[in-house]
Amino acid sequence: MMQQFANTTPDPLGTHPIGRLLLKYSIPTVISLLVSSLYNIVDQIFIGQGVGLLGNAATNVAFPISTITTAVAMLLGVGTAANFNLKMGAGERDNAKKIAGNGILFMAFFGIVIAVLISLFLKPMLWAFGATEENYTYVWDYTKIIVLGLPFFIFANGASYLIRSDGSPAFSMLCTVSGAIVNIILDPIFIFPLGMGMAGAAWATIIGQILSAALAAGYFIVTKLRTVRFDRGAFKPSAVFLRRIAALGVAPFLTHIAMTVVQIVLNNTLNHYGAASAYGTEIPLAISGIITKVNSLLMAFTLGIALGMQPIVGYNYGHRNYRRVKQTLKKAVIAGLVISFVFFLAFQFAPRHIASVFGAGTELYYEFAEKYFRIFMMLLFGGAIQPIIANFFNSIGRPTHVLSLSRQLIFQAPLIIILPLIFGIDGVLYAGPIADAAVIILAVVLCRRLFKKMPDEKITA
Repeated sequence: MMQQFANTTPDPLGTHPIGRLLLKYSIPTVISLLVSSLYNIVDQIFIGQGVGLLGNAATNVAFPISTITTAVAMLLGVGTAANFNLKMGAGERDNAKKIAGNGILFMAFFGIVIAVLISLFLKPMLWAFGATEENYTYVWDYTKIIVLGLPFFIFANGASYLIRSDGSPAFSMLCTVSGAIVNIILDPIFIFPLGMGMAGAAWATIIGQILSAALAAGYFIVTKLRTVRFDRGAFKPSAVFLRRIAALGVAPFLTHIAMTVVQIVLNNTLNHYGAASAYGTEIPLAISGIITKVNSLLMAFTLGIALGMQPIVGYNYGHRNYRRVKQTLKKAVIAGLVISFVFFLAFQFAPRHIASVFGAGTELYYEFAEKYFRIFMMLLFGGAIQPIIANFFNSIGRPTHVLSLSRQLIFQAPLIIILPLIFGIDGVLYAGPIADAAVIILAVVLCRRLFKKMPDEKITA
């Protein structure tokens, strides 16, 4: 009876034009991720202008905390959303409701747990992340405050995926954008007139995160989901549902954990080989932080497309409409490649101008910025394709951990360690394009193999 209901009840995800659906779900997601990236960039700009080179280097050292907590938010948020759409597509509304309820519960619980654990081990973590004697004070002033907002950050980011999958991409965008705007407004006030420096940037971030989390919680309290209705049983903790959420959230989780590992390896490698070069330790750290933040704009587009296609792919795969599944992926990949090419042109032809936005530097500073942008980001198309294809596999309930780990952990981290032994600090830069080329080949092979096994026709039996 439930399957019959699923097959006879029309749903926009299964009937509306794919291009229109991809725009509907991707644009709000891209905007919310762009604004999140922009407020991180604004942080870096204001810190660079108000604190200086050591402040920029400090935010790069602290960046692994952001990737760790983002990984947890995606583990729970993406895992909940993917399961929710698959169950809705299969007509299993009761299980979809319980998945959503458990997801919300675990987002709140694990947000607190992660914040406590990071607080307990913060000092040794910062040294492991690549802090130096010169920038440690700046890193500590920033991170000891940032940790207080981690439960709000994890809940708000995780909940946004479920809200989007519930058919409310615009409200999901509102949750993220509102907090980011508050942060952007408060940043210059706290850093300059109030003279709070790194601590001011941290407090501005936390206040924005609290607002985002409050809006997400309000959606669940007031709306109680548009597509299913909550009851108390939906929030009963279940190890079975937690395993299902983790199974489909582990791919983006591993991707971000791999990013964390690479960032730590990168920071320490830049410290070591930078000290032996004309650039010193702080210039490479500062430029690396700038590139990470600027590249997050590209990732906002590609990850936004990847997450925007997730409800479409998940629903149609659950409904066994494989032709629409394939068409959605193809359109998403084409969009990601076009956007990547625009960023490629900017990184190749305007690296000095980009670096100067984050504060003035010496000629050595600009020289290293030009080399880093042009070499490290030479084949950035790999970084664009990976999240789209990895999230595609995740959306159909077949997460591929090899692809999730490939670019950062399997290829890039070893190259960052090995190549500088031969080329010095320049070896770090060449690790980027080599890793990107390898991940492009791997992604294409995995997709072609899956497509050969997946029929084109819609199966209704």
